[in-house]
Amino acid sequence: MRGWAAALASWALVAGVAASAAPGDVPRIERRDGRHALLVDGAPFLMLGVQANNSSNYPAMLPQVWPMVERLHANTLEIPVAWEQIEPVEGQFDFSYLDALLPQAREHGVKLVLLWFGTWKNTSPGYVPAWVKRDNARFPRMRTKDGKTHYALSPHGEATFEADRKAFVALMRYLKDHDPDHSVIMVQPENEVGVYQQARDYSPEANRLFAGDVPAALAKQTGKRGNWTQVYGDNAEPAFNAWYTARYIDRIAAAGKAVWKLPMYVNAAVGGPFAPPGKSGGASGGPDWQVIDVWKAAAPNLDAVAPDLYTRDAKDYLKFLDHYARPDNPLMVPETGNAVDFARFLWPTIGRGGIGWAPFGMDGTGYYNYPLGAVTLDDATIEAFASKYRFLKPMARGWAAMALAHPGWGTAKGAPDAEQAKVMGRWRVSAKYGEWQFGSMDSPWLKAAPPATATQPVGGMAVLQVAPDQFLVTGTDVRVNVDLADKGKGDTAMFIRVEEGTLADDGRFVARRVMNGDQTDYGLNFTAQPMLLRVTMGTYR
Repeated sequence: MRGWAAALASWALVAGVAASAAPGDVPRIERRDGRHALLVDGAPFLMLGVQANNSSNYPAMLPQVWPMVERLHANTLEIPVAWEQIEPVEGQFDFSYLDALLPQAREHGVKLVLLWFGTWKNTSPGYVPAWVKRDNARFPRMRTKDGKTHYALSPHGEATFEADRKAFVALMRYLKDHDPDHSVIMVQPENEVGVYQQARDYSPEANRLFAGDVPAALAKQTGKRGNWTQVYGDNAEPAFNAWYTARYIDRIAAAGKAVWKLPMYVNAAVGGPFAPPGKSGGASGGPDWQVIDVWKAAAPNLDAVAPDLYTRDAKDYLKFLDHYARPDNPLMVPETGNAVDFARFLWPTIGRGGIGWAPFGMDGTGYYNYPLGAVTLDDATIEAFASKYRFLKPMARGWAAMALAHPGWGTAKGAPDAEQAKVMGRWRVSAKYGEWQFGSMDSPWLKAAPPATATQPVGGMAVLQVAPDQFLVTGTDVRVNVDLADKGKGDTAMFIRVEEGTLADDGRFVARRVMNGDQTDYGLNFTAQPMLLRVTMGTYR
């Protein structure tokens, strides 16, 4: 009874958030006990996103975007707005693309995340206007150690900053005037910022700053004073570049929010999740995991830093999720690969309280970034994502509300054994792959060939602990078991009740049936078609 009472009390807390919802409320990030939710129209919202290809951001291309959004059952489209697109002539703005995009998004019932391709896009100035590209005296590029011009624009170029800021403010003013109901729920100022091929700018001004002391905010954060090398050691140059890049973007974000306040984040071109300091291999200066603390100190106007994840290695993917799922940082994956084997990573993302997730390159324009993603978007590839979104979309708000209120966890096939079980309270939740729904592959009396998925990179699960003895569990191609974490007290775990159902927008569980007998004798078995289970545990002796 105590478990049911706790569950009821927690639902009342969640329902209180949902009850305050109002269409058109300003989107914002809610923080509670180290967990986060994106509030859209006043209530928690889980972004089941897709990101269009880079050059799909023109009115003539949108008819090739919306059919894929609908086929995937996504509720959010991430799509670029390029600086060169809206300001082809300095001081003259053209928003005809947004004039087409916003009403079409409303017509399709899809929320938007706008990706501002300004000073940096994948670290390069590829999307700045021609008048910026041609004037390297006014808009300086980085310098190499031997004084040569590098490809990336410098974060120390104040004229570049001022021009970018003016264009971004014009974009936010347009949204204020044309999007009062907040079809646009988030904005990403810049894209995969930083630099490759070198750690920082080596211009005279950058060298002067690098030789000086670290800013007071970082000295306070680290408890160390001195120059960059003294404070950060082998990570000094990436930390230095991160600070000045983050300050540049924070000032742009602050100017935009002063006009139209929307949540803003910056995405990271990450390196290796287990790399030693200064050796990540990601874009130096961007919000890679090794310099998240620098970004948090330098950019208070950013609501999140978020990893773009294209690794197919489950061990690495989960480690990145753990790096970015912090009490001071909402977890979201704004870009991930669109091949079948990436689809399983949705589960550990939402299990860790992720507020959004989006495979990249999801439109019908015929561009594919293999080997980062799929060779082609065939039916099987699309269905790997669509089956999960189709299931989650009706209960996306309910899951987001419960994930804000309760601790969670998730995993995926291919992760180490240590990542396939989690102690939650007095219970140990575990995941296993390559089993049928009935029986066990190691059974001495019930023999069967392994299922086809046994050798495929599919399968994962997410769990929320909604009461001391109660869980919400979902996933695909996985067997989940719940057992006592400490078996030394003579008790034996048992399912009190396993219900299959869905969640209302306020987080209330709506049961369809009770699972029992064959369905639970061998654990909680999920096929390629996901389901949601409410599992109430107990013991006997």
